Amino acid sequence: MVVFITAPKEEEAVNIAKTLVEEKLAGCINIIRNVRSIYFWQGKIEDDSEVLMIVKTKEELFDRLKERVKSLHSYTVPEIIGIKIKKGSEDYLKWLSEVTI
Repeated sequence: MVVFITAPKEEEAVNIAKTLVEEKLAGCINIIRNVRSIYFWQGKIEDDSEVLMIVKTKEELFDRLKERVKSLHSYTVPEIIGIKIKKGSEDYLKWLSEVTI
């Protein structure tokens, strides 16, 4: 499974990413800087700079990962979106399974 998570600052994303990998809830997390997010929040359109985390994990870990992210994240409603992997490198998916709980 791939999970997309946004954060307001790179430092916060790094903290979340390191925690998820250390706790074996994710095998690898890419952090992409300078993502521009335009969204509707509390009655108005927001236009903010964020960072995007691309998290690789197992589907059965999603609920635990989601709750852990919520406990670490500064947003009231963090973006946590999981997408199933339909196909992938067998070697990579095997590695991912080995490094997560």
